[in-house]
Amino acid sequence: MYPRLVIDLNKVKNNLDKITEMVKKSGCSLTIVTKGYCADLEIYKLLENSDIDYLADSRIQNLKKYEGTKKERVLLRLPMISEAEDVVHFSDISLNSELKTIYNLNKAAAKFNKIHKIMLMIDLGDLREGIFFKNEDEIYHAVEEILKLDNIELHGLGVNLTCYGAVIPKKENLSILVEIAEKIEKKYNIKLKMISGGNSSSVYLIDRNELPKGINNLRVGEAFLLGDETAYSEMLDGFYDDAFKLEAEIIELKEKQSVPIGETGVDAFGNKPVYEDRGIIKRAIIAVGRQDIDSDNLHPIDSKIDILGASSDHLILDVTKSDCQYNIGDIVSFKLSYSSLLRATTSSYVDKVYK
Repeated sequence: MYPRLVIDLNKVKNNLDKITEMVKKSGCSLTIVTKGYCADLEIYKLLENSDIDYLADSRIQNLKKYEGTKKERVLLRLPMISEAEDVVHFSDISLNSELKTIYNLNKAAAKFNKIHKIMLMIDLGDLREGIFFKNEDEIYHAVEEILKLDNIELHGLGVNLTCYGAVIPKKENLSILVEIAEKIEKKYNIKLKMISGGNSSSVYLIDRNELPKGINNLRVGEAFLLGDETAYSEMLDGFYDDAFKLEAEIIELKEKQSVPIGETGVDAFGNKPVYEDRGIIKRAIIAVGRQDIDSDNLHPIDSKIDILGASSDHLILDVTKSDCQYNIGDIVSFKLSYSSLLRATTSSYVDKVYK
């Protein structure tokens, strides 16, 4: 059935081996982020038999799939109080920044007679989650409160960069995280086991030998899946960018003009589109849309195809310049960027096949 996502497990395994070797050589443990492919169980089999250290996801529903895993499970998104018991039951470590949530995790952990580990998040300026790094009193207060709890372990500190504010990890800003960790260790006479220096955007620092000493964990998703570091969007040597391909079927093929006729307003998603006048063109409609993919982050394998736009169920292509003579029922293939992969693997309307 189409649309479908074709997953090349050999290429996924290649990328997994490469990123594991790279991160481990830097002296860091490796957390593989699984949300980008909705915790697919075929890929999980590769992870379970690999040398990675942690499995991480933003959804408890995905972490539940890994029941019985030999790896420690990490909840990436800050926990909701309403899911505290599930967090403790289905994850070993969670990222936190709010004391009220941590108190509730402590109660849940006591109920299950468990010790739940937390990574206290520090905001180095990206302005997503974490206690702002300049608010040292707030950081120390949080640490003091956490250390009072019987069923919570302060496992370490973490930071997230690039995902919201697009702040690029540098030796300078990551060194601030290390300094905060050292101050906490000295002040409270404790040893923090994990100083997690971000995600795939921090990977480029390894080859430059600029990852600060003291950073001992990275959380990697996109670099493993698509072979690129996300600070400067450059491909990593020896990685594949096409381990995942989307295939969809042509359902209409007609020559039409390229600019709509009549007064235009906003489209189905509230945007006001701009059209380029290309004259009469051959337009192919394929049976996949924004409900399933991010049309701005698809890349036709046939480089002479242009994506014109998409509605919720239709993707409209200009195939005028293609050397291929497409017909109704033909299949068009695409490479995916992260946002399209995320959406395609989450959609129940996109089948998965493996090779």
